[in-house]
Amino acid sequence: MDSSRIDPELLRLLDEEKQRAMVTEMVGKLTNVCWDKCITGTPGSKFSSSESSCLTNCAQRYMEMSLIIMKRFQSMQ
Repeated sequence: MDSSRIDPELLRLLDEEKQRAMVTEMVGKLTNVCWDKCITGTPGSKFSSSESSCLTNCAQRYMEMSLIIMKRFQSMQ
């Protein structure tokens, strides 16, 4: 299909949906990775201070690395 014939508003909406899907996927991966790394036992009603600290640090590192990777890919285009 010729993209010049597609409504620009539709293209914008499709791009927004792609971005939402990427964010949702990233959050899911972050949750799985950090949970597996930081929660070693059966979770109670509240995280321990070490679990909470680990989850915070893991999420921050994951986001930092994701930004570095995205910037690298953008610079390659």
